[in-house]
Amino acid sequence: MTSPQQLSFPRQHARTQRFTLGAPRSFAVSPDGARVVFLRSGSGTDRVNRLWVQDLDDPNGEARIAADPDVLLSGAREQLPAEERARRERAREGAGGIVGYAVDAEAGLAAFALSGRLYAAGLRDGTARRLTVPGPVVDPRPSPDGRHIAYVARGVLRVTGADGEGDRELAGRAEGEGADVTYGLAEFVAAEEMSRSRGFWWSPDSDRLLVARADTANVRRWWISDPAHPDREPAKVAYPAAGTPNAEVRLLLVGLDGSRTEVAWDRARYPYLARVHWSAAGAPLLLVQSRDQREAVYLAVDPGTGATTPVHRDEDPAWLELFAGVPAWAPDGRLVRIADEGGARVLVVGDRPLTGARLHVRAVLDIGAHDVLVTASAGEEAEAPETGEIHVYRVNELGVERLSEGPGVHTAVRTGGVTVLVSARPETSGASVRVLRDGARPVTIDSYAETPVLTAHARLTEAGARRIPCAVLLPRDYQESDGPLPVLLDPYGGPHGQRVVAAQNAYLTSQWFADQGFAVLVADGRGTPGRSPAWEKAVHRNLLLTLDDQVEALQELAGRFPFDTGRVAIRGWSYGGYLAGLAVLRRPDVFHVGVAGAPVSDLRLYDTHYEERYLGIPQDEPELYAAHSLVTDDGLSAPENPARPLMIIHGLADDNVVVAHSLRLSAALLAAGRPHEVLPLTGVTHMTPQEEIAENLLLLQVDFLKRSLNMK
Repeated sequence: MTSPQQLSFPRQHARTQRFTLGAPRSFAVSPDGARVVFLRSGSGTDRVNRLWVQDLDDPNGEARIAADPDVLLSGAREQLPAEERARRERAREGAGGIVGYAVDAEAGLAAFALSGRLYAAGLRDGTARRLTVPGPVVDPRPSPDGRHIAYVARGVLRVTGADGEGDRELAGRAEGEGADVTYGLAEFVAAEEMSRSRGFWWSPDSDRLLVARADTANVRRWWISDPAHPDREPAKVAYPAAGTPNAEVRLLLVGLDGSRTEVAWDRARYPYLARVHWSAAGAPLLLVQSRDQREAVYLAVDPGTGATTPVHRDEDPAWLELFAGVPAWAPDGRLVRIADEGGARVLVVGDRPLTGARLHVRAVLDIGAHDVLVTASAGEEAEAPETGEIHVYRVNELGVERLSEGPGVHTAVRTGGVTVLVSARPETSGASVRVLRDGARPVTIDSYAETPVLTAHARLTEAGARRIPCAVLLPRDYQESDGPLPVLLDPYGGPHGQRVVAAQNAYLTSQWFADQGFAVLVADGRGTPGRSPAWEKAVHRNLLLTLDDQVEALQELAGRFPFDTGRVAIRGWSYGGYLAGLAVLRRPDVFHVGVAGAPVSDLRLYDTHYEERYLGIPQDEPELYAAHSLVTDDGLSAPENPARPLMIIHGLADDNVVVAHSLRLSAALLAAGRPHEVLPLTGVTHMTPQEEIAENLLLLQVDFLKRSLNMK
């Protein structure tokens, strides 16, 4: 076998799926503190995840496998049904085997889907078995009492006994409802943009469920074809582009006895079902949004009648952000939420903010009887900027306590007295996982991820009057006598995508580009998360500010680092691809070449929940959309001279940023006589998990950049 040290970085990076394979993830903790459940593949190149259990009271300390796909499938290759492929695409899941699971309240039973089949695993005794039910199975979840498992098959919610007996349809299509109606599945924008991947929720008493009903009949259909296989029928996708109809989403209370009650709220005013929470601490809790996302209301549901009562209402002149872990009830019945108040993003319990402008709260991890566990970065009034750092904090009425230690990106999972702390650090690759228990020695959960063949040396800093967070990487053998270097900007640069983080693996690809002879700059300008509400919302109705901040960071740091501003390149994917295209078309005075991967070129073609948040409805704001798009119906939008070379890369099977974006951009560039190259990726979606493709993409990009900048 070839050792990792013999591999080139591009091949190792591709083979290990960006060094994620073999790393433990998806943790669950039993409330009695006896077990930690997690997923992990067998090595840094093994794509098949297994379900593991770490018995915390085991003196040997070795984790055991609770479910192994190779055993369960008798060595057969996993076959993914279309429904599961779609779910994994929304989750950006590139691994195989057991990629998701759910447990009952005691974490004694786990349910998961494998090859479209339903499996249950006893986590105490380590037995896993297949349950014979109709398929293909999607998103199985045990009831809190562990007696039943609910799952979705062909757009219908079903339930079976945990022993596989008594399978039946629980929420299915009524007379007159066709395949456009699904029960128990998250619609496209919920899964893609709201981070709501679920479509059903068990009651704490295990006697009924809240079930989302999504009707896509009015959503426009797009066709995703495979030109390399003209004999295959194109895939039909219900895609809600900006300004077009969304799926109609309702919510039902469905009892195991067959009862069915619709949950009532003003769906015309609040069409987006963003969050659902149901715990023993209170009534079912919903967060629903207006279509422009400037108004949201928290609703308590009467489980008997389906009637809803407003608990809290938020408004914002730009938009209201959604957060992980909230809204939820505290054990004492108070509402827990994250809010933008007084210029800061704070944790609010009941009517009282428990944090201030020193912290920028990111997510709620757990709500205990005496505190709330959150992740947060440094706020605008923090004593130090802590560039790129994210920490875990315990918060209550008495104050704030940092749980994580040292620079890094930290997160956690907690149940009762057990906390699983995951820490990625700038000086070491991967992430460490420690299990913390009161009065006990920490337990380490091993990672099997490979060690990269290179080490990233990112210099974290701030640029300009706006203090733009930045990371700069130089070739590992660079000496001052080598003089200025060609510059490569390597951003994401847009909403929801923080690139400047205090973690080693985040910069490995940037370091590889640096080692090819570039000074690499990663900058997180306005619109990127992690600093303040004003920083994020500055791009409302003006996403072009994201390009301005890239330019400002480049020009300000040129005085501190060996940047040759006469040779500047930019590369990016998705929003970063849009930014790269925008850079060479609008600022050719600064940028001399760009690589745009899966770029959004015509903003009218991207989805409702994302695009309308920033720019409104395109029919109401056609000039605003035209000014922001790279192309319009009339060709290139506001191109400047001189023309700069652009490489466009796009997966032909992408159903998020469809390839029409790149085809329209290429056609407009050709019509304008502007130099560009196009790399169409056959069978590739918005992700590029295929090993050979992912490797060669890096090599082809660096070759194109060097040719375009006349580098030897």
